[in-house]
Amino acid sequence: MPGQHDIPADLPALEAGYLAPGTADCPTFREDTEWRAIVDGVDYFAQLCGLFDRAGPGDSVLITGLNLQPDMDLTGAEPGDDDYEALADRLARLADDGVDVRVLLTAAVYSGSVPGVAIRPFRANAFAALELRRRPSLRGRVLLDWSGSGIGCHHQKIVLVHVGGTLTAFVGGLDLSANRFDAEPHDRLSIGDERWGWHDGAVRLRGPAAGRVWEVYRARWAEAATLPPRSFYRPPARWEPMNPEPFAPPLPPSPPTPARSAPGTAVQVLRSLRPWKIDHFGTLYRRHWTVLPRHGVQEVFHGLSAAIRGARHYIYLEDQYFFEVPGGRRAFRLYGLLRNAAARGVRIVLVCSGRRDPADAGINTFRRRVTGDVQRGVIDQLAPADRGNVIMHRIEGLTVHTKVMLVDDVYAAVGSANFFSRSMRGTDTELSAALVTTGDQVRDLRVRLWAEHLRTELTDELRPRLEDLDLALGMWRPEWLPPQAPAGTWREPGYPAGFDPAERVLVPVGPWPEPSPRPLRRAARGARRGAARVAESGRRAGRRLSS
Repeated sequence: MPGQHDIPADLPALEAGYLAPGTADCPTFREDTEWRAIVDGVDYFAQLCGLFDRAGPGDSVLITGLNLQPDMDLTGAEPGDDDYEALADRLARLADDGVDVRVLLTAAVYSGSVPGVAIRPFRANAFAALELRRRPSLRGRVLLDWSGSGIGCHHQKIVLVHVGGTLTAFVGGLDLSANRFDAEPHDRLSIGDERWGWHDGAVRLRGPAAGRVWEVYRARWAEAATLPPRSFYRPPARWEPMNPEPFAPPLPPSPPTPARSAPGTAVQVLRSLRPWKIDHFGTLYRRHWTVLPRHGVQEVFHGLSAAIRGARHYIYLEDQYFFEVPGGRRAFRLYGLLRNAAARGVRIVLVCSGRRDPADAGINTFRRRVTGDVQRGVIDQLAPADRGNVIMHRIEGLTVHTKVMLVDDVYAAVGSANFFSRSMRGTDTELSAALVTTGDQVRDLRVRLWAEHLRTELTDELRPRLEDLDLALGMWRPEWLPPQAPAGTWREPGYPAGFDPAERVLVPVGPWPEPSPRPLRRAARGARRGAARVAESGRRAGRRLSS
């Protein structure tokens, strides 16, 4: 297996090895942007609260997401608590104080406007918009964005806060919903009588890259404000305009974003979107974007592809799915690149949910089996000796909503894009923030995530063991432990020193050591059915002859 000594130690070599080449449309921000990872909603919402509390006249708060819950409280308070304040009231209070507040909510042309169609969360967003617009100061500042692919949605999750001359951009997977208010050990939530948790993450950007996120939002606002008029059905018998005019004035260009000291780092802000602003009801109703690139972009795909190709030691992925859904395309699948990395000795760790998002249809718990797309696209096509370089784990009782990729302790990407080709192609519009660094940011994020999944306190005694990458990788597969490590390492408390898990929630789910038996089983069933038909035909012929 390639070793850590093979990884470049200088920033230009890291950029060349792990980042897609920068362009005028997708620049690389070198040593001028602060990139900070946030793990789980409690920390995320606390940071938003701190910034919102400081906002005043002339400042800005810009929000977009897949869904937004107007009655959630960012501190976790419940209705009836003394300190409870609904998000809608907080945003209205900011707007009353002279803050430029704007909210873009994802909509869909079918579920947002057709009576009787209640596909969540799009239909819910229509009613969230109504609730927000009940506050006079928010009217014209909340838009339902139904542009884009007919089977896709706007999946970007962005919060921009310009306070006191400093612009802060949050990019990630977190929506402003109460069930995102969670943190380790993820025992705050439940589904019925069963424990449930929500694991998520984001990145905080300050500096020129935050200005690029502002421009992404500015373009989204301009596109939503120029959509044709549409209405949605409001029971019992009323139609509401999706975006009643007048709107707030066009969003101005990004405020100044002075460089932040970030030695040894390079940051990219990556987008995914399809070419069409309106792509419903067939090609007769297609319209190009007004200000967004008319050809579409797949920057997330090219960015992740470059990092996977450059991997030399490990690739760590957290994602909700690891299987394909409609709207993708084979050309934008990343499984082949993972297979190639495993074939050259790179360790591949995939971490995903033990429980579905309750908003998704189907049975809430997952089978303890590697997903079929990973099995067929990665495992089955590897030589037997290389299949042990891939492992998938599920986390019991937890929805893993993070979209995180870490590579070799030098590259990290955090955003809204799921690993499937639907996000890579841009059927769902996405935004991710990628980093390469000669410093410790990626290693520290890995250590924090892995300690959380081990459910062990990150003490001063344990930290150096998790920082030791060769030792830490053994937590995922015993065969990956260094030869000198005791056999019980990461399986027994005290091995290594400081390892003291409160519970065990990581469940390995594959891969099968041999290619999937499913095609062989199908062939065997077909042969049995064919033999049965032949036998039955012979019996019928015998009966005819005897009669």
